[in-house]
Amino acid sequence: MRHGEPLATLLHLVAETGASAVFWNRDYSPYARRRDQAIEAALHAAGCTAQHAHDVAICPPDQIFTKNGTPYSVYTPYARQWRTWLALADLRPVAAPILQPCSDLPASHALPDLLAPHPLPPAGELVAQAILDEFTRTGLSTYATQRDLPGVQGTSRLSPYLRFGMIAARQCLAAAQAHPGPGADTWIAELAWRDFYIQVLFHHPHVLRGAFKPQYNDLAWENDRDLFAAWCAGRTGYPIVDAAMRQLHYEGWMHNRARMIVASFLTKDLLIDWRWGERYFMQRLLDGDPAANNGGWQWAAGTGTDAQPYFRIFNPTSQGQKFDPRGDYIRRYLPELANVPDRFIHIPHLLSPAEQIRAGVRIGHDYPAPLVDHAQRRERALGIYRRG
Repeated sequence: MRHGEPLATLLHLVAETGASAVFWNRDYSPYARRRDQAIEAALHAAGCTAQHAHDVAICPPDQIFTKNGTPYSVYTPYARQWRTWLALADLRPVAAPILQPCSDLPASHALPDLLAPHPLPPAGELVAQAILDEFTRTGLSTYATQRDLPGVQGTSRLSPYLRFGMIAARQCLAAAQAHPGPGADTWIAELAWRDFYIQVLFHHPHVLRGAFKPQYNDLAWENDRDLFAAWCAGRTGYPIVDAAMRQLHYEGWMHNRARMIVASFLTKDLLIDWRWGERYFMQRLLDGDPAANNGGWQWAAGTGTDAQPYFRIFNPTSQGQKFDPRGDYIRRYLPELANVPDRFIHIPHLLSPAEQIRAGVRIGHDYPAPLVDHAQRRERALGIYRRG
């Protein structure tokens, strides 16, 4: 494993090994495309063959277009065309050797502390394949009904392995197709979302720096740094939000439903620019992917491709009550609320002083009262968006 500037590091490795060819799978973010073009030109200049193939997504981002020849900007029609393309594509798996993981990574090549504040999960293709096999055996059939419940193990947790190429999206697709049912159909739809956001970024690179819908580029965000710091630390007083942010810190990963909740809360309740949250996620997530992360944040902020406009605003309390009704997820990541009764687990600030003593938590000391009033902030957010 080498760590350094890609072009210089790769050219040094070519010279060191006497390699005559370099092979890689194409990546489609703006940075990756610039990087790979520079590498390919330098390799050719050095007399070395450069060969690259498609593997990051299931469908290449330049394959599906509307009848007008333009890229899709809405998921549902894209997904219909994506499934039509799948039916005609030859996606048979190709046998390839499994790369063995390195067991003695030198300390000098370890990840910086910022990137590894928590124990890293086991890496490698063998681990990824084992996780996929276990998920298809035990989790795929219930995925459609349990994927939105952060308190249960209802998702595959394969996103970091997909992000770093330890497993291919086509392998996931093949596994789902081999186990047909509602769970498999729903999981395949999520793979389509992944391809959709890759092609959005491929065709519209401006989304990395601004809104997909340009009319939302100059919203009057309040951007209160103290509120942002409380959100980052999981100290907002809204338990489902705080549990999610604590999970991010402890694991470098966050449940997808929780990602939607905290993103809506940052933008619609705290009135903070979605790009602040997008950047923070990319710094903390092991599966941080430019296309998926940007697409998810713009979806939540109402500035992206989604047909639902800005007035989709999640109520963090009712979201928690719906998707974590007994507070299992909250208690796992907010141990200070472990003894709060179920009926108060999403509204601990309503505990009476005597109930706080019995639950062993002092609101305002052990756990904060809500930083903002959701109903009031919802109205303020709607005003900001209407003024555009």
